Amino acid sequence: MGIRSSPNDRIILKRPYINDHPVEVKPPFTRYALQDESNILYHEANALYWAKALLQMTYQFIDCAVKDTKVPPPFEIPRLRFVDAGLLFAYSDPSSIVNVAYLVEELIHTSSDDEFVKYIHNGDVAPCFLLDTKAEEITDFLAFTQHIQYIMTGGQVYISDYQGKLW
Repeated sequence: MGIRSSPNDRIILKRPYINDHPVEVKPPFTRYALQDESNILYHEANALYWAKALLQMTYQFIDCAVKDTKVPPPFEIPRLRFVDAGLLFAYSDPSSIVNVAYLVEELIHTSSDDEFVKYIHNGDVAPCFLLDTKAEEITDFLAFTQHIQYIMTGGQVYISDYQGKLW
């Protein structure tokens, strides 16, 4: 740890790898060259940055629409978020060049009762069918957010792969 730094959250470190075992993911993992790895991680972090911005834009739209109504909606609007993340570059010593790169993400805390849910898959236009009523409501809401994002960006972009912990 550096001067005046202290851990605030539990994190995970992610690195891309070349899938040498198409049937089963298992070690040893073949790594990309540092330049390629850094580029892959940069694109992943950038996608997360834009997804957070799109979700924030969506909530601003919803909040503005709800604020101007005389009667509140007859349902609760879910307040969801993306994990906090960033890039981490490690040096073998302070005067050297980068020797490894990671995507750092906040850890999603789960217990044995928690479920990690795929709400909308980017390979299918239909939201995932879920048995849990709350998960179904969140899935419907996320499909709605896609429509807002599509319209507000002039049909250029929307978040296509929603997944996470059921709160």
